[in-house]
Amino acid sequence: MSAKARAGTTILVVDDVAASRYALGAVLRRDGHRVVLAASAGDALIELDVRRRAGRLPDVALVDVGLPDMSGFDLCRRLKETPPFAALPVVHFSAARIAPADRCLGLDAGGEAYLTVPAEPEEIQAVVRAAARGARHRSDAEAQAGHLTRLAETILAVQSARCPRELAEAAAVGTARLTHGPAAAFVIGDDGELHRSLSRRRATAALPDEGAHDAVVRLIQRGMTGHVGVHDTVVPAPMWPAGFFHAEPSDGTGRLVGARLALARAHEGAAPVCLATPVYDQGPAPGTGRFVGRLAHATAVAAERLLMYEMERHIALTLQRSFLPAHVPQTPGTEVVVRYEPATRDTEIGGDFYASLDTSHGLLTCIGDVVGHSLDAATVMVEIRHALRAYCIEDPDPRTLAQRLDGMLQRYHPEVTATLCLALVDPVTGHTRVANAGHIPPLVVGDDGTAHYVRASGPLLGLGLDRPPPTETVLRPTDRLLLVTDGLIETRGTDLAESMEHLRTVAAEAPLGVAALCDTLLACLGHGRDDDIALLALRLRADGQDLRDGPKDPA
Repeated sequence: MSAKARAGTTILVVDDVAASRYALGAVLRRDGHRVVLAASAGDALIELDVRRRAGRLPDVALVDVGLPDMSGFDLCRRLKETPPFAALPVVHFSAARIAPADRCLGLDAGGEAYLTVPAEPEEIQAVVRAAARGARHRSDAEAQAGHLTRLAETILAVQSARCPRELAEAAAVGTARLTHGPAAAFVIGDDGELHRSLSRRRATAALPDEGAHDAVVRLIQRGMTGHVGVHDTVVPAPMWPAGFFHAEPSDGTGRLVGARLALARAHEGAAPVCLATPVYDQGPAPGTGRFVGRLAHATAVAAERLLMYEMERHIALTLQRSFLPAHVPQTPGTEVVVRYEPATRDTEIGGDFYASLDTSHGLLTCIGDVVGHSLDAATVMVEIRHALRAYCIEDPDPRTLAQRLDGMLQRYHPEVTATLCLALVDPVTGHTRVANAGHIPPLVVGDDGTAHYVRASGPLLGLGLDRPPPTETVLRPTDRLLLVTDGLIETRGTDLAESMEHLRTVAAEAPLGVAALCDTLLACLGHGRDDDIALLALRLRADGQDLRDGPKDPA
């Protein structure tokens, strides 16, 4: 232990003999230690409690075994059983109890060493130095373990972030825990957008002006020029935008002289991140730089994943909004209403789709769902919808369309499956032909409060299995044909048949009209769903001669 280190070491000497107490104190002071004297165990406990409150516990306690109010062994046990003092090294000494059994009692009580006095000053100094050195090593190891634990917890929070804002918030809070001071975290998106968060110990509730955003972006980009991985730098206070940290905090650390930036990015061209902490002229170096650097690297890796997902989600939502319009063209003699609700979880992008197409044989309605939740699912959804529009020009027969779409998936997307329900409706007669490919069958809802499913079934698209003939039914002007995706009713742990029955009951009790039917179903069943929801409702309008006279026999 160096003289400088000894100069910062405080030794508590507990001895009821004044001459011995002062002699030990003199020996220790000559070795560079600060010395605190106590004449009894009670005095020692009072002194330790005062120092605990002030945050200045001694580094070693040198305790006489034969104290008048409590033996040195009992005092040691009491200290070791009290959490604030348990780590304090205790060295017993005695001029009377010098047998090997006495040494064993001291060690069993929790003491680190046992001195027999009188002893040479060099021996006393060496034993105390060894005890202080061991305690310091243990303290450093515990601090290291604490930093690693906090780092692991923060990395878990960073990896669990669902968006760049949550990522910046987790990184800022974690940096503050590592450094025991204020911190700020910044993530720059591909479009230059700055996502930032301040720890709870921040200087102000908001940035002083918008120019601070641009200044931080420039500093981060300049600091990361030519660097990949983790890069550490200090920005002088005049160059650092005001408002992130206190210029002169009240904890005695002095004046703000700069900001320490831990900069990181996963690879060249990836989004850079920055974890910033203040540097004060009287504040001690935190000694946690490498931990903050590791956190910055973990944040950069998480940022790349999140920002890539944000881009993918934006593309998928653009596709969905482009190819699933909120309103469909109306065919004479029919009224069609559609509804689409994305999943409440922003991590999910579905492949739900619907279509309403005017063909040479009537109105073709369709609803389906590509299995999976990803940009790939949304892309395949668009392909199916385009293929359906092209195929129905040549032949709108539902069974034929299902077969051709099944072949298209097998050829171009052999790993993909999809559910689909097609209904070809003659607006004049109400004659309807339904082909189902693993989807929830259509529900016919009457104005008289009844509702029943059309008995139509068949294998999923993409499996290459034979298709059954279409199911035929006749819609009356008082009937509404409802097509839905399973996101409306499917609940984990609940049998699908039970969910379908619940849907049938709610639909039967819904107000008249196709729009009212869809809105009622969404209001009753569509809250908090983890999957996309699509609905298509159709009814015949009695504006043709045949329907005014009643529906014709389909034959």
